[in-house]
Parts: sequence; C-alpha cells; structure tokens
Amino acid sequence: MEIKPIRWQETLPLRHHVLWPNEPPAFSKVEGDEDALHYGAFLEGEIVCVASIHFSSEPNHAHERTARLRKFATSNAHQGKGIGSAMLKRILADMKQEGVSTFWCDARETAMGLYHRFGMQAEGERFYKGEIPYFRMSKQVGRA
Repeated sequence: MEIKPIRWQETLPLRHHVLWPNEPPAFSKVEGDEDALHYGAFLEGEIVCVASIHFSSEPNHAHERTARLRKFATSNAHQGKGIGSAMLKRILADMKQEGVSTFWCDARETAMGLYHRFGMQAEGERFYKGEIPYFRMSKQVGRA
C-alpha cells in the first residue's frame, strides 16, 4: 500500500461512494478543499482510502496551528483491513512534523473506536448531521 498526497478532485468519487451515496456527487465537496491537504491510499494503483486535512489557527493564539480531519473514507471492500489505521498513523506523524498543536475531527459515532486507538478523546455531546450521530474528537499532537 502507498499513502501519498493527492489533489482534492481525486478524493470526490470515493467520498461520494462511501459517505453520501444517496446525495449528488457535488455534496461531497466541502468549502476549503482547494486549500487543504489531501491524502490517498493506493493498492495496486487503485485509490482505496482518502482523507483531507484543513488547517487553521486558534483564535487569540495565532502560534497554535490546528488541523481538522475531514471526509475520511475507505472503500467498502477494503474496510476492516487496517488501511484507515495506516492512513491515520501517517497523518498524525505528518501533523507532528508540521508543528500542529491540535488535531480534531467530527467523528461518526460508529468510527469512534478507531480514533480512540490513536489517543483521541470525545468532547461535548453527541450531535447529528442528518440522521448520522457524531462526536467531536481531538488530540494534542505536537509543539504548542
């Protein structure tokens, strides 16, 4: 398996297929994709997992850089094989290298176990996007 940076446009088909198959493909694009960092995991040339990282600075703490994981999707045929874990491990290592202080995401409740294994903790109450339950999860990564 190879994990490497990709263009945001390359994330859309897998995002759409895995996360929102009942929505139009354009629903899979999010504001800020053009400025985000995108990763793809490839098996035998086929993209099987995508993830996007959106960066920002904390209000009143410009030196604290945060990274938000968005639109993390693994093809249905390749789920449960450690590909998402390998992707998250790579991303967290890169974020530490980049000096990101806080890494966070809105995690689907069904995926919380994965994030817990990487030291992320739930914050606040369950919330919903449509009918899907989520929790905000975060982790302190590197130099603050």
